[in-house]
Amino acid sequence: MLAARSIISVSDMSSDDDFEPRLGRMRAKGSKKRKKFLHRVLAAANLARGGAALRARHSRFDGSRIGRGSGVGRVLGSRDRYAALRARRVIIKSRIVKLAGKGFAAARAHMRYVERDGTTRDGGRGQLYGADTDKVDGKAFLEKAEGDRHQFRFIVSAEDGAEYDDLKPLTRRLMARMEEDLGTKLDWVAVDHFNTGHPHTHIILRGKDERGKDLIIAREYITQGMRERAAELVDLDLGPRTTDAIQERLRGEVEQERLTSIDRALLRDADAGQLVSSAVRDAFDQTVRMGRLRKLERLGLANQFGASTWRLAPDLADTLKRLGERGDIIRTMQRAFTARGQAPALADQAIYDPAAHEARPLVGRVIERGLSDELNDRHYLLVEATDGRTHYVEIGKGENVEAQANGAIVRIEPVAIGVREVDRTVAAVAAANGGRYDVDAHLRHDPSATEAFAETHIRRLEAMRRLTGGATREADGTWTVAPDHLDRAAAYEAARAKDRPVAIGTLSPQPLEKLVDSDAATWLDRELVAENAEPLRDAGFGHAAREAQSRRRQWLIAQGFAEESGGGVVYRPGMLADLQRRELVRVGAQLSRELGLQFAESTTGAAVSGIYRRPVDTISGRLALIERSREFTLVPWRPVLDRHVGKTVAGIIRGNGISWSFGRGRSGPSIS
Repeated sequence: MLAARSIISVSDMSSDDDFEPRLGRMRAKGSKKRKKFLHRVLAAANLARGGAALRARHSRFDGSRIGRGSGVGRVLGSRDRYAALRARRVIIKSRIVKLAGKGFAAARAHMRYVERDGTTRDGGRGQLYGADTDKVDGKAFLEKAEGDRHQFRFIVSAEDGAEYDDLKPLTRRLMARMEEDLGTKLDWVAVDHFNTGHPHTHIILRGKDERGKDLIIAREYITQGMRERAAELVDLDLGPRTTDAIQERLRGEVEQERLTSIDRALLRDADAGQLVSSAVRDAFDQTVRMGRLRKLERLGLANQFGASTWRLAPDLADTLKRLGERGDIIRTMQRAFTARGQAPALADQAIYDPAAHEARPLVGRVIERGLSDELNDRHYLLVEATDGRTHYVEIGKGENVEAQANGAIVRIEPVAIGVREVDRTVAAVAAANGGRYDVDAHLRHDPSATEAFAETHIRRLEAMRRLTGGATREADGTWTVAPDHLDRAAAYEAARAKDRPVAIGTLSPQPLEKLVDSDAATWLDRELVAENAEPLRDAGFGHAAREAQSRRRQWLIAQGFAEESGGGVVYRPGMLADLQRRELVRVGAQLSRELGLQFAESTTGAAVSGIYRRPVDTISGRLALIERSREFTLVPWRPVLDRHVGKTVAGIIRGNGISWSFGRGRSGPSIS
């Protein structure tokens, strides 16, 4: 090709190969037309790239294109709106899980969850499968992954998944396409679940490529490319949506109280002031859009200005998402009640919000525990409370909350969020030491502190570093503490609260019916003698608890622990301690036979030392089994002990509790 400054002139050619080039500068003749044409070309190129604003946006680094599949994800995600509407919808939820620390234990728990009973079409146990086999050993798969930095978890749910007799071929074709897009073989397992209204597949993908290197997948591919690949495959199997099907779906979205595709289109079309027009070219689209805007107006999320202009609420998307979540919660509660043959009124149902200003502790019995978010292992409890209502309680990550059997009586209260005294101490020590903190600096700052006590501050900093990066550990073991350390500590507490928004205490592992005649100190007894016991509403669990208390009073009178006097009931002093000791002696004798060791009672003020073996659940409460050379004892349990199973512990019994000492200091931190 000749240079851009050359002109080719063709004249009087006797054959196709006969031409005469004339080199030289472009003449002025026709230059305006050429400039106009050049501007049109540049404008078209600009438009194709999305204009200057779009170029500026894409030029900013956001990490979305790091990793394999970036270009493929970007291309697949560029479908126009009408193509997207006609395609079959596939929802893909994704999560990248770090396997360091507790991550691998959580991975094992997740594997057990996806393989649990009741997930197949006939209610059987879920079966893992892979690319070439219908049966995979989950334990062996995890053993291969030991040492991996991370793993990927996906939930793939085709909207029309119910039309598939078997989801395995679809999953295998999807993973094969992913291998092509990402340029590497993938090591994965999957299991299909049919226990919800939408059949779906759980996929666990190792974080290693075929060369053993860390597998990094671009965010654009995870968020867009994978979904579009799945939609393509479903389209091939079932055919694209018909116009009638598309219109039927959009009509169904008009009155929904959740974020819909119509809302997303409105938000895309809205200007900086949240103004959007209801006028569009297509008559059906205009009807649907106007109907949705009227619905949003009734919800207080849109206002009309003029004939065809509307202003959307600034928090439209977030509000609709919350409404959708609330609707899902209500349906979850209704399913639970239906399964139990109950149908309580909506007024007797509530969603417990620990962040609310008026949030108070909740006491009641567990009627169901379930998953609110399968991918992120977030759980909920349904609790029949003493206020007569049934509450839906989001409890956060399942790994943070011990299991409670249905019927167990629990106390739920919000987790306190705020800066702790340990954070203020770290900040003060660092401020006096040039922004550095370590054990030696702490002991210089406070000579009365023990080394073990100072090490609890190190553990706090380490926890902050792992969860939020709010602290920095140097190579020499010291910590760099930022001037805004207290703000970072508050952010850390807020992040923790997302994973564990409430504190759950088990008041009775046994159901209410078994407490009436139990020869032990029960929750009913504590409520009967408590001076500030919570009032019991005469409805639901409150009514059941009232009746159980009445029957328990008669049992206590018959056993000599109480007597009727002046129209009321008087309880014998020390009743709870006596009942608790009865059960303690009985459980101790039973364990003595099982362990072949002598049981030794511990008394208030006595020192206790030995090897902590395990917790022991009794009706009176959870106890810790402490083993010595030829005997064992049972003492009040505390959660901190779980980090010391099989280790030597020491403590002093004080009343109904015990102060444990751990660490290398003179006395160590006291856990009461």
